[in-house]
Amino acid sequence: MVVTAIKQSSPGRFVVEFDGGETLRSTLEAVTDARLYVGMELDEEAFEALKRSTSKALDRQKALEMLSRRPYSRRELKDKLLRRGTDEQSVEDCIAWLDEHGFLDDGEYAGAVARHYTAKGYGAGRVKSELRRRGIERELADETLEALPENTEKIDAFIARRLSDPKDRDSVRKIGAALFRRGYSWEEIRAALRRFDTETEED
Repeated sequence: MVVTAIKQSSPGRFVVEFDGGETLRSTLEAVTDARLYVGMELDEEAFEALKRSTSKALDRQKALEMLSRRPYSRRELKDKLLRRGTDEQSVEDCIAWLDEHGFLDDGEYAGAVARHYTAKGYGAGRVKSELRRRGIERELADETLEALPENTEKIDAFIARRLSDPKDRDSVRKIGAALFRRGYSWEEIRAALRRFDTETEED
């Protein structure tokens, strides 16, 4: 099998053409690693090796393109690649390569997610739920939450915007329920409501 043409199809992507009409989508990495050139002859074993290396290179490039658009956890990226049709072993190899080269860091990602939701005024319960939904392991999620500072300013701001009468128990109850839905514990909610001298059902 002889290489008849090597054409760039997009940045970092190439199409390798062979005599007999067969073509192979490839990457700059795979083309240069194989030292391909027009007129190069490949036996069946070399051609199969080229297909395998090309497939790996395409998977890596696809994953890097995805990571350039937004960060992912390991599990999120794995699931997305599987949904796009990449077989499981190839995905595992790709994730291992990304991890080895420092492109994936669940600890850093978890911290960014936690800070984002905390800044938006959500409590630890909601933050933990988001971390788990995004594939962060329970132990790492717990460590991430422990590292977060207290969020009393956000919870107090939430109450201040909605509380018109500290003595209106129905209003206070609704505010407490809303805070619970945002991921705050009842202990945090009661402490915050006491700071506003509210009347609750416990009083």
